[in-house]
Amino acid sequence: MTDNAPILGLLLDVDGPIASPVSRSIAIPSIASDLVELANGGIPIAFNTGRSDAFIREQVLPHLVAGGLSATARVWAVCEKGAVTVRITPDGMGDVDVDETLAMPSSYSDAIRGLVESSYSDVVFFDETKRAMVSVEQRVSVSAEEFAARRGAFDSDAAREFERQGLGYEWDDERHPDESGAVPYRIDPTIISTDIESVRLGKDLGAEKLLALLTDDGGQVPTAWRTLGDSRTDYAMADWLHAQGFDVAHVDVRPTDGVPETPYPVRHHPTVIHDEAGALYLSQWVRMLRGQATDDANVA
Repeated sequence: MTDNAPILGLLLDVDGPIASPVSRSIAIPSIASDLVELANGGIPIAFNTGRSDAFIREQVLPHLVAGGLSATARVWAVCEKGAVTVRITPDGMGDVDVDETLAMPSSYSDAIRGLVESSYSDVVFFDETKRAMVSVEQRVSVSAEEFAARRGAFDSDAAREFERQGLGYEWDDERHPDESGAVPYRIDPTIISTDIESVRLGKDLGAEKLLALLTDDGGQVPTAWRTLGDSRTDYAMADWLHAQGFDVAHVDVRPTDGVPETPYPVRHHPTVIHDEAGALYLSQWVRMLRGQATDDANVA
């Protein structure tokens, strides 16, 4: 593998396909061992996630190190949808690079922290590990139904705070510009959180950041890619790679949101979702690395 271009590159969302959305951790042992085998076999991997580098350090890194990650493995965490990047090695996480131009204003972050403490701390917590985004996340002890019932009220309060501070934002497909006509920020609800962020952030930016990291690394860049996610926003990874001329297929582990028409193939398992589906595709990519399979179109 070191003398030839890797057979694949992998861009992987974390919540859902890698970490269980229930436990918020890697719950299926084969996921970690397959990730290590792929990385050690020369496959470049990036966790392209809205999560913080602290989450990757606590919930993902220990599994990779314990599994025997090689010093030659090319693994990165592209966190907070492209705002934060860091190399992952057997010795731990490298230097964290933060794009400060993508950070939320501290006055807004402080206001949302206070809002959570005063009105929503029974259902969510303010994620203090985020360096650029503002995120509030469903408590593990709270049911999905209870969180969903309260999220709308929180999102409305978050929008009102933008208006109080005179900041432009978009939410629910509606644009609310500031006095200059700019819409610099976004409210982005997910199944376990609400992320509030620069509109420049996204899984496409994460893909762009990874390609820059691979180029700087000096190793070969794969011509074929697999992207893995559980929401419609994750398709942006594959969209960007396809637009750059790469051969790409996207794996959707929660297709109930609807599978859009795309110019590239979309895979999804017929019966299982989330990390169970993610584990099956990782195992198939291991078989492809070993030469035991040639495609992942019919994983069952």
